[in-house]
Amino acid sequence: MDVLSVWDQFEVPYIWTQMEYLLRILIAAFLGLLIGNERKNRNKSAGIRTHAIVALGAALMMVVSKYGFFDGYEADASRIAAQVVSGVGFLGAGVIFVRNNLVNGLTTAAGMWATAGVGLAMGSGMYVIGISSALLIIIMQFVMHKIAYFAKTASNGLINMTVMNKAGAVATIEQFLTGEHIEIAGLQIKKTKKDEIKLEFDVVFPPGLNQSAFMAKLAERDDVLTVSK
Repeated sequence: MDVLSVWDQFEVPYIWTQMEYLLRILIAAFLGLLIGNERKNRNKSAGIRTHAIVALGAALMMVVSKYGFFDGYEADASRIAAQVVSGVGFLGAGVIFVRNNLVNGLTTAAGMWATAGVGLAMGSGMYVIGISSALLIIIMQFVMHKIAYFAKTASNGLINMTVMNKAGAVATIEQFLTGEHIEIAGLQIKKTKKDEIKLEFDVVFPPGLNQSAFMAKLAERDDVLTVSK
């Protein structure tokens, strides 16, 4: 097939074909925006712009892969699409980090990977599959956060406190924390005055713990002078 010149691509009927491809890319970007908005509302590192660009880029690459090599006779449209899947995997790895044996960002990374799939579906012209998949991702994320059983997950944090300097003060606080099913991952101790000890606990809060109520309970102890997290 002969290669179209620049001006040929702006003439009918080729211009309508180009506009249809552009529509696919725009819809993919909009779906990525919707998915990213849900992540932004959860205060995740990858939000609206990241997901929108991932979906737009995947759709663009799929359009180029499937229709950009029309002048060739043996073009494999799946090659670029396959590289998109693996490439987004490396991008998703950037939002995953481990702290105190807890993995954070895994759901966001999986969402970015799925968003790329939505973009590929839209780029290939599978409107029903692409739109339905995007809505399914959003519904799953929303429902999982609304249902208490799925929303309860462990979380890490820091607890800073000042306690009275007396025999067994640190051990007593440690026993209190473990009694509340809080895992102590690290501890820093600093003596500031003769009658005070500053403690900084690196902890893992159990799933479903009301942290505000716990901090209030901790502040009510007679041996605790100040507490914050």
